Amino acid sequence: MPADASTPRFITEPGLPAPSGPYSPGVGFERLVFISGQGAADPATGRMVSDDVAEQTEQVLRNVQAILEASGSSLRHVLRCGVYLTDIGEFSKMNAVYERMFDGHRPARTTVQVAALPAPGLRVEIDAIAYLP
Repeated sequence: MPADASTPRFITEPGLPAPSGPYSPGVGFERLVFISGQGAADPATGRMVSDDVAEQTEQVLRNVQAILEASGSSLRHVLRCGVYLTDIGEFSKMNAVYERMFDGHRPARTTVQVAALPAPGLRVEIDAIAYLP
């Protein structure tokens, strides 16, 4: 933890997913890490990985994981996730990837269907709150 843990730490580094607006990919405060909603763009190319919700979910969680690791945390330390799907009928496909990537860790979670997400073709977005071990 930094010397002044009561000051927010904005998590922005080369190689992390670039925000699509005026916000930080993540913010650390004291021992908590808040991850902004992540889409399915590959940070190396800036392009959406696929139209498939399972492949998008995997990339979304890789993006969440990269930001967590840059902050000193990991998927194992996630306390809560918000999952936003454009089609709740794709829940089981998203959930299978989510379960595999969290590997037995079960953070609190809310999953909802939304009318649209910010990027064309984006089918799933995930935000998270984690802690520093």
